[in-house]
Amino acid sequence: MTWLILIGVIVLKHWISAEAVEIEDQWLVSYNFGISLRCLMARRVNSFQSVSMDDDDVEVGNLGPYQEGSRMFPNIRHTPLIFQLLMRINFRALLVIFLCGVGALFYIAARTSPIILFVFSVCIVSFLVSTYFTKWVLSKDEGPPEMVQISDAIRDGAEGFFRTQYGAISRMAIFLGLVILCIYLFRSTTPQQEASGLGRTMSACITVVAFLFGALCSGIAGYVGMWVSVRANVRVSSAARRSAREALQIAVRAGGFSALVVVGMAVLGISILYSTFYVWLDVDFPGSMKVTDLPLLLVGYGFGASFVALFAQLGGGIYTKAADVGADLVGKVEQGIPEDDPRNPGVIADLVGDNVGDCAARGADLFESIAAEIISAMILGGTMAKRCKIDDPSGFILFPLVVHSFDLIVSSVGIFTTRNKHESGVPTMAEDPMAVLQRGYSVTVILAVLTFGLSTRWMLYTEQAPSAWLNFALCGLVGIMTAYIFVWITQYYTDYKYEPVRNLALASSTGHGTNIIAGVSLGLESTALPVLVISISIVSAFWLGHTSGLVDESGNPTGGLFGTAVATMGMLSTAAYVLTMDMFGPIADNAGGIVEMSQQPESVREITDVLDAVGNTTKATTKGFAIGSAALASFLLFSAYMDEVSSFAHVPFNQVDIAIPEVFVGGLLGSMLIFLFSAWACSAVGRTAQEVVTEVRRQFIERPGIMDYKEKPDYNRCVSIVASASLREMIKPGALAIVSPIIIGFLFRILGSYTGHPLLGAKVVASMLMFATVSGILMALFLNTAGGAWDNAKKYIETGALGGKGSDCHKAAVTGDTVGDPFKDTAGPSLHVLIKLLATITLVMAPVFL
Repeated sequence: MTWLILIGVIVLKHWISAEAVEIEDQWLVSYNFGISLRCLMARRVNSFQSVSMDDDDVEVGNLGPYQEGSRMFPNIRHTPLIFQLLMRINFRALLVIFLCGVGALFYIAARTSPIILFVFSVCIVSFLVSTYFTKWVLSKDEGPPEMVQISDAIRDGAEGFFRTQYGAISRMAIFLGLVILCIYLFRSTTPQQEASGLGRTMSACITVVAFLFGALCSGIAGYVGMWVSVRANVRVSSAARRSAREALQIAVRAGGFSALVVVGMAVLGISILYSTFYVWLDVDFPGSMKVTDLPLLLVGYGFGASFVALFAQLGGGIYTKAADVGADLVGKVEQGIPEDDPRNPGVIADLVGDNVGDCAARGADLFESIAAEIISAMILGGTMAKRCKIDDPSGFILFPLVVHSFDLIVSSVGIFTTRNKHESGVPTMAEDPMAVLQRGYSVTVILAVLTFGLSTRWMLYTEQAPSAWLNFALCGLVGIMTAYIFVWITQYYTDYKYEPVRNLALASSTGHGTNIIAGVSLGLESTALPVLVISISIVSAFWLGHTSGLVDESGNPTGGLFGTAVATMGMLSTAAYVLTMDMFGPIADNAGGIVEMSQQPESVREITDVLDAVGNTTKATTKGFAIGSAALASFLLFSAYMDEVSSFAHVPFNQVDIAIPEVFVGGLLGSMLIFLFSAWACSAVGRTAQEVVTEVRRQFIERPGIMDYKEKPDYNRCVSIVASASLREMIKPGALAIVSPIIIGFLFRILGSYTGHPLLGAKVVASMLMFATVSGILMALFLNTAGGAWDNAKKYIETGALGGKGSDCHKAAVTGDTVGDPFKDTAGPSLHVLIKLLATITLVMAPVFL
C-alpha cells in the first residue's frame, strides 16, 4: 500500500503541470537561504523607491514586464532516494503498476462489500476533483520576480523544516511501533480472538502495521496541506493585483484541494485496512473472526494518526508562533515598521511558520479527528449489532465510511459555489469574503442533511426496528446543527464585526494591562455556550438512539451510544469544507506578507488585508469546530475503551466510581496533565520567541542600515533559530502526553494486584481519561477563542479604528496578540489532538492496565 501511494505520486507528476507537482522536492536541512535572499535584497535596495504601479494599471491588469519575469532562485532542493529510484522507471511502466495496484484494491473491495466498493469509487473521484483544483490554481501566474523570490524562500524553508521534523517523528514512530509489538507479543487475547485463531503474534503484527500505516497517512495529509499552501500564496498575491474575486477563488480552491485529499486519505486508508483484513483473515467464515470484531483491529491506525498529528501540531505551532511573536514585538512595537516588512529579520521565519503550523499541522489534526471518529463509531456499531443479533451488521459498521464519502461529494459542491458575485475585472471587494464562504458552507450543510438522511435509510434500516434509521437520522441532524452553531458561536466571539472583539479593542485604548484583562475574560466567557451546546447534543443524541427500538436479548435498549456516534458523524459530515475554510486563512496570510515584502501598491495590500482578516476568523471558527468534534469523538473512544476492557477482563466494565480514592486521584492527574501540557507548550513558544527577539534586536543594532534598506537582514539566522528550537521543544510535552497514561495505568495495576482490585489500573486510566477530556475541552475553548479575539482586535484597529496603526492603542493590541499567539496556534490546537491521543493510547495499551 505504501509503494502504491509513492507510485501514485510519481504518476500525478505527469498529470499535473511540471511546476505543479514537486512532491519530491525538499530543502536541505541547513536552511540555505543565503544565495536566494542575497539576490532578493540586492533587488530590494535598488528598487524599493522605484517600484510602484498606478491604480489604473492594476484595475485593467496592465502589469508590464512583471508577468515575463523568470525564477531567479537557484535550485537548491534535494530529491529523496526513494523518488530518485522511482523516477528512473519508465512512466508507462509506473502507470501500469499503479493501475494494477488500484485494480487489486477494487478487487479486494468487491470481495469485501459493495459498500467498500462505493467508498473506494467516491475517494478516487474526489482525488480527481482535487487534481482539477490543483491544475486550476497552478495555471495562474506567480506575478513579478520579487513575489516569486519571496515565495521560493518561504517554500524552501517550509519544505526543509517539514523534512527535518517528519524525519524525527518517523524515527519516534518506528521506536513506538517496536514497543507496541513487544507489548502485544506478551499480552492476553480476547475470547473472540481465541475463537478465530488469531494468536498473539498475528495480533501484534496487525496492530503495528495499522499504527505505522496511520502514521504514514497522517504525514501525507500534513504534507499535502503544506505543499499546496506554499504554491498558492504567491498566486493569490499576484491575482490580488487584478481582481479580488480571483484572489479569493484561488485561496478557496487551493484549500479545497488540501481538504479533499486529507479527508479522502482518512476514509481510503481505513477502507483499505478494513477490506485487506477482511479478505486476509477470511472474516465471517466458520472458525474465523466475526465482522463485528474486525473494527478493533483498526485501533492502531487511529493511534498512529494521533501520534503524528500531536508532534506535527506541537512542532509547527512552536515554530510559527515563536517567529510571529519575535518579529512583531521588535518590528511592530519597538521599530514601528509594518507587519511583514522586508526590513524585519524575522519576517521570512514568520511566513514559513504559517505553512508548517497552520497548514501542515492542521491537515494532520483534522485527519486524525476523522480517523478516530470513524474507528470508534465502527467499534460501537459492531458492538451494538452483535448485542442486537442483527443479521447483516455491515451497514452499522461501514456507515461512518459512507457518511464521509458523501462529505467529499457535498463539500466539493460547496467549494464550487464559492464565487464572488462581482465581475472579475475590478480589483475592489464587492462582497464580503466571509459572506461568500458562509454561502458555500450553507450549501454544504443543506446537502449534508439530505445525504445523511439517505445514508441512514440505506445503511441503518433493519427489520428488527424498522423506524430506527429515522432516529439515527435525527441524531445526525443534531450533530450537523451542533457544528453550525459552533461555527456561529466562535465567529461571534472572534470576528470584529461583533461586540466582544470591539470591546476588546476598546480596552486597548487604556493600555496593555486592560487589553490582557479583557482578552482573558472574553476567553473564559466563551466556554459557556459551547459547553451547553455539547451537553445538549450528547444527551439528545443518546436518547434518540436509546429510543430507536434496538434492544439486546434481554430487552434492554442498546442504541444510545451509537446515537452519539451518529451525532459525531453528523458534526463531521462537512469536515472537508470546514478544512477548506481553515486552509484559506494561512494562504491569505502568506499572500499578504508577499505583497508587503514586494512593496506592491496600497490597493493590492487592501485586498489581501481583507482576505487575511477573514482568514483569521475562519481559522478561529474551524478551531471551535475541531474542539467540538474532538469532544464527541473522545466520548465515543471512552466508551470503546470500556468495551475493550470488558473483552480482555471477561467481566463487565460499565461504570467508573470516582468515590474510590485511587480512581479520584486518576482524575486529578488527568486534569493536571492538561494544565502541565498547556504550560509546557506556551513556555516553549516563549523561550524560542526570546531567542528570536534577541537576534532581531541584535541585527537592528549591528546593522543600522537595515532601516534605510542599505543593509540586508540575515533572515537565515532567524529561520535556523526557530527551526532548531521548535524541534527541540516539541519533545517534552509530546512525551508527557504519550508516557503519562501508560505509566499511571501500569503503576495502579501493580497496586491493584497487591490490594485485591484487578481492574484498578483500568479504572484509574478511565478516570484520568474522563477528567482530561473535560479539562481539555474547556482549556482549548478558552485558549482558541481568547487568542483569536486578540488577533482580530488588532486587525480591527489596523482598519483605522481607535487611532489605527502605530497608535498607543495599536501597540497595546499587538501585545495582546502576542500573548494570544501561543494560545490559539500552539497550546489550543495541540489539546484537540491530545484528548483524542489519550483515548487512542488507552485503547491500544489496554492490556498493560489489566
